[in-house]
Amino acid sequence: MARILVVDDQHLIRAGIVTLLRTVDGLGPIVEASDGEEAVAAAREHRPDLILMDIYMPRLSGLAAAEQILALGLAPAPRIVVLTTFDEDEFVYAALRTGCSGFLLKDMPPEQLIGAVNATLSADLLVAPARIRRLVQKHAVQVQQPQQAVLSRSDATSLLTGREIEVLGLVARGLANEEIAERLCVSDSTVKTHLHRLMAKLNLRSRAQAVVFAYESGIARVGEGHVLPDGPGGPGV
Repeated sequence: MARILVVDDQHLIRAGIVTLLRTVDGLGPIVEASDGEEAVAAAREHRPDLILMDIYMPRLSGLAAAEQILALGLAPAPRIVVLTTFDEDEFVYAALRTGCSGFLLKDMPPEQLIGAVNATLSADLLVAPARIRRLVQKHAVQVQQPQQAVLSRSDATSLLTGREIEVLGLVARGLANEEIAERLCVSDSTVKTHLHRLMAKLNLRSRAQAVVFAYESGIARVGEGHVLPDGPGGPGV
């Protein structure tokens, strides 16, 4: 029974999303917050599994709230999906760098929203690696202050084992855990162990953030390897 937190300063939009989600089987309590500060407090109190977070809000923006929530060290960490009116690359990229799992447009059909919620709860990645790769190529050079988690390639390789670097590179190229396991001749559980360990070492909070890190650090390079189509869903941690 997944716990959901819906954050939006517009009451009608927030109420509409909450009403829709309450029709979905398998979801647990749904909590509401009207701005970023309330979202941080609600996340600390209710420990949601998934947070749907508006970007533009008074007092504290959705991106700032997401960063604070992920820094709380909740275990397990909530998966955060940002809500936006427009498909704005710079905000999507900023959200992924922060550790969010993806983004959703507020005007998407109800059935797509439900599908995206279910996909995020099961997969931890709502943006295809192919899209992330293009975002990195477009925006990485514009970033003035890199997130603390993103290290240089040399710093990263000093922390990670050779197999962990290999797994991270394959994740960035869009391979699912099962595909990585087949390529490396190991079990799915071994791939998951490598991925969780490397994310802990690098202070990465989501699979999407790990993909961003791989390209920004140079462990993976734009234009390499397997490509997934754009759209909701993706491999799960």
